[in-house]
Amino acid sequence: MKRRNAWLGVILLALLMVAGGRALWLWLDRPIERVSIRGDWEYVTADYLREQLAPLVQNATWLSADLGELRERALGIGWLHEVRISREWPNALLFELVEQRPVARWNDTFLLNPEGEPFAFVPLRPPSGLPDLAGPEGSSEEVLDYFERLTPRFTMLSLDLTQLRLEPRGAWRLQINDGTWVMLGRRDHDIRLARLFASWQRELYRQGEHIRYIDLRYPNGVAVAWHGESEFDESDGEGD
Repeated sequence: MKRRNAWLGVILLALLMVAGGRALWLWLDRPIERVSIRGDWEYVTADYLREQLAPLVQNATWLSADLGELRERALGIGWLHEVRISREWPNALLFELVEQRPVARWNDTFLLNPEGEPFAFVPLRPPSGLPDLAGPEGSSEEVLDYFERLTPRFTMLSLDLTQLRLEPRGAWRLQINDGTWVMLGRRDHDIRLARLFASWQRELYRQGEHIRYIDLRYPNGVAVAWHGESEFDESDGEGD
């Protein structure tokens, strides 16, 4: 009899603990009333971030909110590169947000971060002065890498590399000083660029602002087209 009473006592205590735990959970798991955001931002604003985050926590409760799922959804917000979320007593969430750092425009409708990953810039305005890169889908990392390798070589000649484009068939073309196009083609890039730099230092720099495009797709020379004039050919025959 005593043993049975002891077991009944243990069961009752367990039920009380479960009921108490359930009551405590319900008391703690209240609707989220406050969302705090933290970070250093240059392009986005706190108002923009709060507006974008608000729908994600609507109807969510403090303990039941799945922070991993919330993070994945928050990463879908434009301009966010990294998101960390933690709970703050008694009914708030803290979002630590790292914004994207744009280094180039991509195919007119996206921006690239330093890893060459495209991201949408709407509804915000893209910053001015970014180089304009373009290429087939999936080539953004390759194009950005080549741009970064080319830039110091043009800088040595006081030239700005303002556009770089990879065509669907693998040919490259670039623009310098926001005006002159350079047709680089699909092969022998280093040899062709060396020929361009030699021609530029020898003669072309004097007429840089008058050049419409420079075609390097020749075995032993370059072709230069001037604004308002016909093409001037310094080559022994066309190649690719």
